[in-house]
Amino acid sequence: MPELPEVENTRRKLLPLFLGKRLLAIQHQDPLRYRNTERALGQRVEDLCRRGKFLLFGLTEGWEMVVHLGMTGGFRLEETPHARVVFRLEDQEVFFHDPRRFGRIWVVKKGDYREIPLLLRLGPEPLSQDFRFPEFWLGLKGSQKPLKALLLDQRLAAGVGNIYADEALFRARLSPFRRGRDLSQGEAERLFAAIRTVLAEATALGGSTLSDRTYQQPDGLPGSFQLRHAVYGRTGLPCPVCGEPIARKTLGGRGTHFCPRCQGA
Repeated sequence: MPELPEVENTRRKLLPLFLGKRLLAIQHQDPLRYRNTERALGQRVEDLCRRGKFLLFGLTEGWEMVVHLGMTGGFRLEETPHARVVFRLEDQEVFFHDPRRFGRIWVVKKGDYREIPLLLRLGPEPLSQDFRFPEFWLGLKGSQKPLKALLLDQRLAAGVGNIYADEALFRARLSPFRRGRDLSQGEAERLFAAIRTVLAEATALGGSTLSDRTYQQPDGLPGSFQLRHAVYGRTGLPCPVCGEPIARKTLGGRGTHFCPRCQGA
């Protein structure tokens, strides 16, 4: 699933395509997945922001188009066999490509996210000044959940998913199975810093394009942070620090990759 770095890179590439442009048509055959898109017709895109894994298109007349890429969604400049939505702008068409159809679009009054409960409960943006250690520390100490589950919950840091939770926990030398409340302050500080560092590096490198090549930037370019993955997707391969084979277990229904030696798991 595209996470913060992939969604942020998508936003940056879409910004010059959509900003100031009028939405002349939004064509699709699935009004349950792509809700109330007719509200956006004829409006101009005034801004394009990201919140966690969501894209927020600010429209004229007080409307907002919210897009979640789901597991396999992304924007393309050319039509594909899996193009589910066509956005017709004044000067070109842009396609929402989604092989597994988990992506969603809502057009709502700006800031009215009652239809999108996850967006309402997102925590701070981890690459912003709103991401502060005292609040992060309190969130850890107040939870009995394993660290991996805590990071995926989105309340501690918005936009962290499976890939970057695994990579941040490895850099912090913490087991994904440790309980948040059991961490010392020093361990929590390592994790706080690792989340920032991993997400910043991944964003700068265009995100992670895995072997299925599901994620691509709108112009077709892949990300390259997958070349720096220390644990994610490397089951059985040697840890880049100690040489121990990388292990994989399931935690909360999600595949979790870690080094048994470096992370004490």
